[in-house]
Amino acid sequence: MTVSNNTELIPRRILFGNPEKASPRISPDGTRIAYLAPVNNVLNVWVGDIGSDESHPVTNDTERGIRFYFWAFDNKHILYVQDVGGNENWRLYATNLETRETRDLTPFEDVQVQPVDQDKHFPDEMLIAMNKENPQVHDVYHLHLASGELTLVAKNPGNVAGWIVDTQFKVRGAMAARPDGGMDLLVRDSEQAEWRHILGWDSDDALTSGGLFFSKDGESIYLQDSRAANAGRLVKLNLNTNEQSVIAEDAQYDVGDVMVHPDTYEIQAVAFNKDRVEWQILDDSIQLDFDRIRDIHAGDFSIINRDNADETWIVAFVPDNGPIPYYAYHRKSQSADFLFVNRPDLNEYTLAHMQPITYTARDGLTIHGYLTLPVGEQQSNLPMVVNVHGGPWARDSWGLNPEAQWLANRGYACLQINYRGSTGYGKEHLNAGDKEWGRKMHYDLVDGVEWAIKQGFADPKKVAIYGGSYGGYAALVGATFTPDLFACAVDIVGPSNLITLIKTIPPYWSTALASFQKRVGNADTEEEFLKSRSPLFAVDNIKIPMLIAQGANDPRVKQAESEQIVEAMKNKGIDHEYMLFPDEGHGFAKPENRIKFYAAAEKFLAHNLGGRYEE
Repeated sequence: MTVSNNTELIPRRILFGNPEKASPRISPDGTRIAYLAPVNNVLNVWVGDIGSDESHPVTNDTERGIRFYFWAFDNKHILYVQDVGGNENWRLYATNLETRETRDLTPFEDVQVQPVDQDKHFPDEMLIAMNKENPQVHDVYHLHLASGELTLVAKNPGNVAGWIVDTQFKVRGAMAARPDGGMDLLVRDSEQAEWRHILGWDSDDALTSGGLFFSKDGESIYLQDSRAANAGRLVKLNLNTNEQSVIAEDAQYDVGDVMVHPDTYEIQAVAFNKDRVEWQILDDSIQLDFDRIRDIHAGDFSIINRDNADETWIVAFVPDNGPIPYYAYHRKSQSADFLFVNRPDLNEYTLAHMQPITYTARDGLTIHGYLTLPVGEQQSNLPMVVNVHGGPWARDSWGLNPEAQWLANRGYACLQINYRGSTGYGKEHLNAGDKEWGRKMHYDLVDGVEWAIKQGFADPKKVAIYGGSYGGYAALVGATFTPDLFACAVDIVGPSNLITLIKTIPPYWSTALASFQKRVGNADTEEEFLKSRSPLFAVDNIKIPMLIAQGANDPRVKQAESEQIVEAMKNKGIDHEYMLFPDEGHGFAKPENRIKFYAAAEKFLAHNLGGRYEE
């Protein structure tokens, strides 16, 4: 049986090709706009005067496309990071907007750069972290943009997972990993002073807590803190008196985006990502701005960046059933200029709505998620794809999701579940996932399928499990541990053996290893336990068709994770398809690779579930 669906098929290239334009950023002086757009099908940075229709590409990437860039506060440079073939050894590049010359500011082999901070009050400077001296940890370097000179300003003692910079542009805070999976906050009075211990979070609080930034006078530090609470609250801690005050909190949801005034460093607004994003305003001076912004568009909004005068804000609106529009909002006149939408071709098609859902897991835990149903009359007894997010310490959110739209358009119900272990819902929900890979985290997915069947949305004989990274692992678990529930499975860069996964993590994840051991298992002391949670050792149970896709250069989930289960399926004569992308890492950055994968995936799903696909 093929699904009847009269809505027009949305071409894969419109959903998964490059956006026409994306990620606008206003220049510090407020006169120009930069954004990402393709040049010969490769994303590059374009720059034009604000209010003008004319802009030009300023970078010249011909390989992977630029995905993360920003203005230097000197107004003269665009900065971006790039790796090779998905290996995540990021380098930092600076393009001079006058000469169009691009310099590699960190020309070091097998080194990963992480931008740490930039500040409008220090326009020719930047702080970056590199694992140049020790591949396991990142030290902080001061970068002088004009000369490219690098100076070491914070040496990593071997346990620092993150750095915090004060308002004088000095590295004065550090988040140090503990052997038990907890975290310590260290602070020093100057870059020459000794570090001192301020407070610690045990492993139950470590993923919902942490140091954020300093107050303007440097005497207080803002924290996300879930001690004595379920959810991570925004807290201000006085470093001299140890006095703490709660700035913003929610009983169930961790604090999300925090908007900070660029001159006073006071907190202006805080976002909580509930079913949708909700802002709590703490600074009355922006109340009218937020009210006006809410009138512009019904999507969930975020302030992407602001000029130095704090006169123009770039605002993105995320709807659930259309492309993302961007606006330049002018605070003086409280007016907004429309800039562009990221994928205008989507406006030619009817997109589906994403609805927040909740259900109760078998042990009583409330599980949140999202359901996207095909547009049209048939809204029941549909073939369904459970689309499992990666991480697993992440979450799905409301808004335009190309995969959800793709699946709904092809005739499937798309179910996205924030199973236990997902972030954002407080530490009880998060910690309920400890040592539950392949068990209760998976049962949450199973319970979600049963909920969808009971509600009448899903045809019990036509359910697929699909995902990337942890979601890929979940797809393998579905095929091996609950083989009667699913009709087929799609695994993208998912680990098949938790022992080899943990033993081959990138060296620079060393500070996260203790947390990994607490939440997944210890490969040295719990081998049998981890084997019992690894799909590789249960291949005999697979009786459904499998599609597996892998990037050859993936530093997180190595190629061997896919190859070993593919080999086992081959030996047992199990129906499978394997796609290896030689120029990709943990996911598919190149549009041609993405489209090749989605073409294979939708044909595979159509064959096994009866939905539609684009020839």
